[in-house]
Amino acid sequence: MSVLVARLQSLRQELEFELQRFMWLWRYQHYVPPFTLWWRLVLKRVVDFFGSLAVLVMVSPIMLLVALLVKLTSPGPAFYVQERMGCFGRVFRMYKFRTMTQDAEAKTGPVWTPQASDPRMTPIGQFLRRTHLDELPQLLNVIAGDMSLVGPRPERPCFVEQLIEVVPSYDRRLYVKPGMTGLAQVHYQYDRDLNDVKRKLRFDLLYVKRMCLMLDARILAWTFLVVVTGHGK
Repeated sequence: MSVLVARLQSLRQELEFELQRFMWLWRYQHYVPPFTLWWRLVLKRVVDFFGSLAVLVMVSPIMLLVALLVKLTSPGPAFYVQERMGCFGRVFRMYKFRTMTQDAEAKTGPVWTPQASDPRMTPIGQFLRRTHLDELPQLLNVIAGDMSLVGPRPERPCFVEQLIEVVPSYDRRLYVKPGMTGLAQVHYQYDRDLNDVKRKLRFDLLYVKRMCLMLDARILAWTFLVVVTGHGK
């Protein structure tokens, strides 16, 4: 009986926390009708799951080819696993194709996005980043529910802790799940300094306020154009 009681208490705490998170997002969206917000979140998760599953099936041959090329051009695993901070500070393991040499940060420690001339980049690393092919494994994160197809870029916990201290309202981008692409990603390049972070935050917060399937569809269309034109962000 004690096990059952403990489990019920745990479920109650989880429900209370989920309700609190919902209320924070609801208030930030200027009090849209609660059912409307709830329905948006449900539809977004349905689209994320089935959409990413369908894309994963379609691009699986490309992913196998990329994994083979990574293995053939540099020693080490084809995939790179890194901790990122998700919705409301939940830390998860994000998957990518490896674009840098194995143990690239062993001497430098965590660093922001490397330059194109970074000597730690693998022979095909810059190409994978420019075409965003290195991000295809994140479809697994979307299926698992850690990420969304559209949302703010997932950042590393060590950087989030630093940025919250120096960038006002930075923590509000954690009100929604991080995404494979987003409003900020299609307008700006990877973060290279604090000014880039502040510029992109305006778009992230705008997305949090206006989040809906129509906006997601537009961002996905913009992402497609960014990738096919070769002007990847």
